[in-house]
Amino acid sequence: MTRARPPARPRPPLRRIAVVGFPGAQILDVVGPLAVFGDVARWSRERGDPLPVRYEVVLLAPAAGPFTTSCGVRLVADRALAAVRGRVDTLLIAGGPGTAAFADDPAHVAWVRRIAPRVGRIASICTGAFVLAAAGLLDGRRATTHWQSAARLQGQYPQVRVDADPIYIKDGNVYTSAGVTSGMDLSLALVEEECGREVALAAARALVLFLHRPGGQSQFSAQLAVQSASRGPIADLVGWIADHLRADLSVAGLAARAGMSPRNFARVFARELGVTPARHVERVRVEAARRRLEESNDDQEAVADAVGFASAEVMRRAFLRTIKVAPGAYRGRFRGTSTRSSRTT
Repeated sequence: MTRARPPARPRPPLRRIAVVGFPGAQILDVVGPLAVFGDVARWSRERGDPLPVRYEVVLLAPAAGPFTTSCGVRLVADRALAAVRGRVDTLLIAGGPGTAAFADDPAHVAWVRRIAPRVGRIASICTGAFVLAAAGLLDGRRATTHWQSAARLQGQYPQVRVDADPIYIKDGNVYTSAGVTSGMDLSLALVEEECGREVALAAARALVLFLHRPGGQSQFSAQLAVQSASRGPIADLVGWIADHLRADLSVAGLAARAGMSPRNFARVFARELGVTPARHVERVRVEAARRRLEESNDDQEAVADAVGFASAEVMRRAFLRTIKVAPGAYRGRFRGTSTRSSRTT
């Protein structure tokens, strides 16, 4: 008697992922998303553990063949823009120094405008937002780009609601991301939408990314302020703040340490760093708290005390202002297992 074979497992649906590069594109804007989607697809094949979808990844450019990125390295496009046929499930447009020339070409902008209705999700990385804006796809939408280019994007396209702070933004089926490596954060979020959180976190670990950041997380890193400040008392004080988070970091206390009047200190500090002393201190404390939430089992009262917040509630409000995520939700998202001692959300 012949045993009946079990029914064949249906193949998951195919998702076509296309990244648009061009001469002068920032290489990480191109290869970062390609690495995320390509590696997820490869892992699925090698493990024999099918994902909910299958990925087909393709690199596009104005012309098929090699093109030179902004760092001088050449990449090879699989096909030309004009040769794309059928549906594209996710289209990502890179940024970089060559973006202006790409966005100024009427044929390229017309192609983006024409293909957009056939794309399930359309996204930009860094200054690729200028291409989407030139095609009219960001009109009336909230969007972001590299913080250094946000004011220029708003000036050129006043109909776009530019927000320079988040690392990426989703508005309908249109996504925009901040500079360079944030394209990988966006790509991980896109993978999570289709394949689930565990697959996205596994991809982040395998790619040795620091963590899978939420879109609302700020582009700003308080520690970069040490490099932004000029030499002198403000630069020295910024370094001291990071090492003394439980000290008196009020304007009066910091002014006394800098040997300045509170009024003059606040003015000079804001001029040097582009942010008030109180806001800078809050951001430094939030960054330190994030690290403790990621790396320790301390409850939130202990974390708040260790980094100088008056209470866990004060820390919670600072988190919501700075990274748009409460501490409890942050810890739950960025630690591989739940934290037993997380008490405040």
